[in-house]
Amino acid sequence: MPIEELENRKKAEKAEVTQYFNETGFERWNRIYSSSDDVNRVQRNIRIGHQKTINDVLSWVNESNNINEINFCDAGCGVGSICIPLSLMGAGSIVASDISQSMIEETKKRAVTEGVNMNKLSFLTSDLESLNGSFHTVICLDVFIHYPQDAAEDMVRHLCNLTENRLIVSFAPYTPLLAILKKIGQAFPGPSKTTRAYTLREKGIIKAAEACGFKLKRRKLNKAPFYFSQLLELQKI
Repeated sequence: MPIEELENRKKAEKAEVTQYFNETGFERWNRIYSSSDDVNRVQRNIRIGHQKTINDVLSWVNESNNINEINFCDAGCGVGSICIPLSLMGAGSIVASDISQSMIEETKKRAVTEGVNMNKLSFLTSDLESLNGSFHTVICLDVFIHYPQDAAEDMVRHLCNLTENRLIVSFAPYTPLLAILKKIGQAFPGPSKTTRAYTLREKGIIKAAEACGFKLKRRKLNKAPFYFSQLLELQKI
């Protein structure tokens, strides 16, 4: 594919994702990542699976002896599923970013409700590509589903460049079974209300991080019906 055509395709997909998560997608995922009973069976299972991933990340981070001195970046914060509990655990500071302003506003609302120290939690409306800064730990959970393999590996390299010590990422791993389930899942709530969803090969993600001087520390595959997420913790060498 010609470079110009590829760039135009990337811009179109980014615009589609931005619009989706500011409108229909925001309403859908805000409901899924809440205690609302207004979810179907597939959405409820996604909620359960996502919470497993969140719990694992919090457990890994909790092993740090000096969490009050660590600065985090929650890249693709959604409605605050990881940055809010991290704040309540005493994280030194957190930058929470998301491509959707609607998601950012919801995270702010939930953080205030939960009693988060807002002096230590800041917000940024941004896509992954535009993130900059330097952080001890960068966390990017279930965001790569919007990136094909090559673009996801580029994002891993970009996030590594922002990371001083530890990168934690999760993504939908490629398997033939997951490819089938993804097609079925698009029927809930319907293809008109979903965005493109990509599954990724773990080997490529790890190699991209290794090229930036990181090594795999541990991995965990979390599953629930219609939810598969490969969680990786990568440590800077």
